[in-house]
Amino acid sequence: MSSRNPGMDLDLEWVSKVRVNTQAVLKRAQQVQGCKVAKKQWQAAWLLKAVTCIDLTTLAGDDTPSNVHRLCMKAVQPVRQDLLKSMDMHDKGISTAAVCVYPSRVADAVKSLKAANSSLPVASVATGFPAGQTPLKTRLEEVRMAVQDGATEIDIVINRTLALTGQWAAMYDEIRQFREACGDAHMKTILAIGELGTFTNVYKASLVSMMAGSDFIKTSTGKESVNATYPVAIVMVRAIRDYYLRTGHKVGFKPAGGIRTAQESIVWLALMKEELGHEWLTPHLFRLGASSLLADIERQIYHYVTGRYAAYHELPMA
Repeated sequence: MSSRNPGMDLDLEWVSKVRVNTQAVLKRAQQVQGCKVAKKQWQAAWLLKAVTCIDLTTLAGDDTPSNVHRLCMKAVQPVRQDLLKSMDMHDKGISTAAVCVYPSRVADAVKSLKAANSSLPVASVATGFPAGQTPLKTRLEEVRMAVQDGATEIDIVINRTLALTGQWAAMYDEIRQFREACGDAHMKTILAIGELGTFTNVYKASLVSMMAGSDFIKTSTGKESVNATYPVAIVMVRAIRDYYLRTGHKVGFKPAGGIRTAQESIVWLALMKEELGHEWLTPHLFRLGASSLLADIERQIYHYVTGRYAAYHELPMA
């Protein structure tokens, strides 16, 4: 992954000066959605790029070792080998970026990937996901246990109450402690933007999360009523850009929740390319949090290769 973001001291003066122009953000979001999407082989190339940026995720109450195993196998071989072969991409080591599971399923995922001889990272949502409303001590312990079980990426959730009431110093301190509990694991900080109220709040929460040492900032848990939207993404990636210009540290971005179609994945890649540049178009700095997106991408690739759409039984589910 990217070189770690060491964070910085909390700069409250910078945070307090933040003002986001809502109209400008909404206008830019419309432009992004209206941009022309690549066709034919260009589209296929973009879709394969999207696959390599997916955190293939299962966060269900009925997760079992066997469906986690199936998810891991799909992550290692996300697109059918014969389809990759016909595109001459079969030897490029195409896999998803990571597998993302609950802390109690980390050991299962690590075991499955090890058996498959894969070095794919296991990410885990810790810190009282999705609401983040359990005691701090419990949330920290959850991070440590997930790391102990072999997770090399931790997706933490911020305490939205602190963000909503403007307690930035307290939020910074909590994230700093999560950063410490992560040890060498990379930390992705989930802002749960659907619950932050305003764009200005989203920008401030992004900034404070990066100052506290987050390697990635992520839009949503996928469990809120509003998940990854383009306007919010623009606010967050501009905070990333400002942080980079001021500190020289590149922080990654992960939209999550509600991203289901191949077409959308290309729009997200285009947004990253336009707002942050080519360097951000790698799994080191861009992830798509998704559970059902891969199925549609594989369908589109199948169509590109064969000229027809696959029947459901022709493409194995994750």
